[in-house]
Amino acid sequence: MMKFTSPDWRSRLGKLRVLSGKELCAILLVHGFSEVRQRGSHIIMQKQLENSTITVPVPNHDEIRIGTLQSIIRQSGIPRSEFES
Repeated sequence: MMKFTSPDWRSRLGKLRVLSGKELCAILLVHGFSEVRQRGSHIIMQKQLENSTITVPVPNHDEIRIGTLQSIIRQSGIPRSEFES
């Protein structure tokens, strides 16, 4: 694991793309998630693992906010690089 000790460690991370809810769901589908239901403006994506299930709600918006995208990346366990431009 790389340890960032200099104050400019954030500049080494790639910039996250602006994604719509549908584009985000497409990335999740490629990584083994499936759409299980939609209620209102949220699409519920799930991935079955051996001993558990990962559930990720995705807002079906034209642009996903950066904080929401970061939360979805963390919950899904998909590498951040998949969402960078």
